[in-house]
Amino acid sequence: MIVGITARAAGTDAPVEQRFGRAPYFVFVDTETGKAESIENPLVDAAGGVGPRAVQMFSEHGATVVITGQVGGNAARALEMGGIKAYAYRGSGSVADALAEYTAGNLQLLPLA
Repeated sequence: MIVGITARAAGTDAPVEQRFGRAPYFVFVDTETGKAESIENPLVDAAGGVGPRAVQMFSEHGATVVITGQVGGNAARALEMGGIKAYAYRGSGSVADALAEYTAGNLQLLPLA
C-alpha cells in the first residue's frame, strides 16, 4: 500500500506539514517495501483549487491513504470521490513518526465531505 504524507521537506525525517494542498512536499511510502519517494509540491503558491489538484497528485502516485493535519472541503470531497482515506496527524514529529502512528492504528480518520 502507498501512503502519502504531507511534509515540510523531502525524506522520511522531514517534519509533517499540517496543511494538505499547500504542503511544500509530499512523501509517498510503500508500506510493503519501505521505499519512500519525495516530490516537491508545485501547487504551494498556486491560486485556487489547490486541494483537488493535490488529491490528483496523490492518486497518480497510487496513494490510498493520506496522512496530514487537515484538509479543506474541496480536497475532502476529492479524496472521498477518489477512494483515498485521510488520517489526522497533529503531532510535531517526522514523516516516519506519522507513519509509525498510522501503522500502530493510533490515527483518526478525518471526516470527509
